[in-house]
Amino acid sequence: MPQTETLIDPARALADLDALRDLTGGPDGSRRLCWTDDWTAARGLLRDRLAELPVTVDTDEAGNLWGRLAGRTERTVVVGSHVDSVPAGGWLDGALGVMGALEVLRTLATAGTPPACTVSFVDWADEEGARFGRSLFGSSAVSGTLEPDLVRDLRDAGGERLEDVVRAHGVELDRAGEASTRLRDVAAYLELHIEQGPVLESEGLVVGTVLGTVGVERHRATFEGQAAHAGSTPIRHRRDSFLAAARCALELREIALRHDGVCTVGRADCTPGVVTAIPGRTEILIDQRHLDSGTLALMLSDAKDAATRFAAEEGCTVEWERLWAIEPIPFDADLIEIARAACREVTRSDRALPSGPLHDAAEMARHVPTVMLFSSSTGGLSHCKEEDTPVEHLEAAIRAFGLTATRTIDRVARA
Repeated sequence: MPQTETLIDPARALADLDALRDLTGGPDGSRRLCWTDDWTAARGLLRDRLAELPVTVDTDEAGNLWGRLAGRTERTVVVGSHVDSVPAGGWLDGALGVMGALEVLRTLATAGTPPACTVSFVDWADEEGARFGRSLFGSSAVSGTLEPDLVRDLRDAGGERLEDVVRAHGVELDRAGEASTRLRDVAAYLELHIEQGPVLESEGLVVGTVLGTVGVERHRATFEGQAAHAGSTPIRHRRDSFLAAARCALELREIALRHDGVCTVGRADCTPGVVTAIPGRTEILIDQRHLDSGTLALMLSDAKDAATRFAAEEGCTVEWERLWAIEPIPFDADLIEIARAACREVTRSDRALPSGPLHDAAEMARHVPTVMLFSSSTGGLSHCKEEDTPVEHLEAAIRAFGLTATRTIDRVARA
């Protein structure tokens, strides 16, 4: 057993989480919205912790914060997550992974001998995308999927442009892609996160291994009927666009159950939108997710068939517009086995599950072997001030992550 496996100290990581909550939390939830003073303060805490270690600290062209511990080989294992949050979010989302990664780095840096390979800590910039609507900013710059022309004119609620705001934080948008050099010599990426869902808790489990991030199909479906007077038009003579959309929404639930995926109607807008008129036009926003690309495509086909059928039955038409899509991104099979073994050793349980939310790990997995570990989430709640996880679950997750990291380091060094 590598010596470092016995040194991971969850209590230190939890103390760092508490310090972060004291600095940027409060009764209304976390205050770590990216590209703000509160986020800068959170970054300051991380810099203070990194300054205590014999590591090289710098920020790349996309605003990601790095701490590099040189090892006996240039081959590198990266550990990290994101410290930014949604407004009034939780104290663990992203932060658990950052502090767990910091504890891995600290353990290795104070072991007395260099690690078997180089280890880099990263705090990704603007994973949430909560201010401008563009998630995974920093990690997508590193992976090469960030397109400056598509994001430079995005504006926040106050009307400020993304390009101007990130420049104020030292990021020149047109140079952000130069951060891709950080992938040089990287042989693996590991991330710890809360589940943000109810699966582990509902099964009485503490930690789990993530198989990959699901694919997403996001569409707008527009049902066209005929507006008419709500009092004078008999039911059998109506062309009610909302009724067609509502029947489609109900069928989406059955499609999700049938394919073991998820389907969500997040918004419905009716026109003319008054109680005395039959809706002549209804738009719904549809989100579908699955880990298997073939099944996701089938779910989308089933949804379109259902919408067409219900529209016809209600005397309406329907048009679809794709808003956004991302393919499923599976994680590395060998790293998944390492993580599952670590979970078994720490908790005597072994649960593998997909991630419905996206994570920076999805961008890294495009280029390097990647795996994530999840801790349970109390009530399945996240992105809210009620977000929480039992302390003993956090401790176990940090231990399992530490085992995964040190065994991955040994594997990379031997390759």
